[in-house]
Amino acid sequence: MSNDTQAPVFVSSDAAREVFRWEDAIAALQQAYSHPTPAKATPPRTVASVDKTWLRTLPAIPPKSRYYGAKLMGSDMGSATPGIEYVIVLFDRITNRIAAFIDGNLVTGFRTASTSASALDRLAPKGPARLAVLGSGLEASMHIRAFASVRQLSDVTVFSPTQARRDAFAAAVTSDLGIPARGVASAQEAVEGADIVLTAARSRDERPILFGDWLKPGATVVSIGSTIPEQREIDISVVERSDLIICDTLEEVLEETGDMLAASAAGIEFHYKAFSLADLMSGACDEALVKARAPMFKSVGGGLQDIVVAELILTKALAAGLATPLPIEFETKR
Repeated sequence: MSNDTQAPVFVSSDAAREVFRWEDAIAALQQAYSHPTPAKATPPRTVASVDKTWLRTLPAIPPKSRYYGAKLMGSDMGSATPGIEYVIVLFDRITNRIAAFIDGNLVTGFRTASTSASALDRLAPKGPARLAVLGSGLEASMHIRAFASVRQLSDVTVFSPTQARRDAFAAAVTSDLGIPARGVASAQEAVEGADIVLTAARSRDERPILFGDWLKPGATVVSIGSTIPEQREIDISVVERSDLIICDTLEEVLEETGDMLAASAAGIEFHYKAFSLADLMSGACDEALVKARAPMFKSVGGGLQDIVVAELILTKALAAGLATPLPIEFETKR
């Protein structure tokens, strides 16, 4: 099914889940980040807010793609029915029309984990790896599945504050992926001996949950939980330990995340060892990569990731007949 002459379509999370494959998304993101992308094609996210109401927008125009668009998310946190809804709007370069509305909630998890896995695939040594996970939410669950598509995971240890949740999480990993997994009573215990460490759960009081002296030599760190100045996840000792820091959005990670702001305030210099994900994929930081013994990937998310993965899902959903045509037509301004 082509969308050349069709009305706009809606792609639900159920449809996205049915057509999504980690390997496809990781390959698409690695390809997208390997191409030069003008800064104007991926402007910074914007946030409008009044009191407890906020609206965030993440636009992107991937240079080599058919579709472009933006993800919108908003909420009134003072509402009697709190919650956040996400929508990705895609425009079609060929028809010059609005092509699709995609439920962005699941896509956000898919793109975050796929982006982390695309970086991990270049940063972590090949071969079996022990994975430590700090967190037991949706992001942590998706990251394990994404990581398992690029590395053989020999075992998984998971820590989160609630024993029932971490034990259930570990049981699901073993059941779904066939990987031995267990919950442990502390973050330090989880990290001990791990080859890859994922931090996917900020502490409730915004204190660091990972420290540099817990990490074994050669361990690769992936940090996704601190995305704004007020949030903390990793200690400054992790930043100091890291000899290569890959950032999905370089300036936002270095200048707008609580972890990096704390490291800067402590006098730790890290800009010289920080590179963008595009640098990693294009080979621009190969010399630093070869020398790296303590790499870290730190992510805040970005519109390019949303649009690349949304395009992949839309294309597959159209082919599978899982996109729902909408009984609407937009007036085109000429």
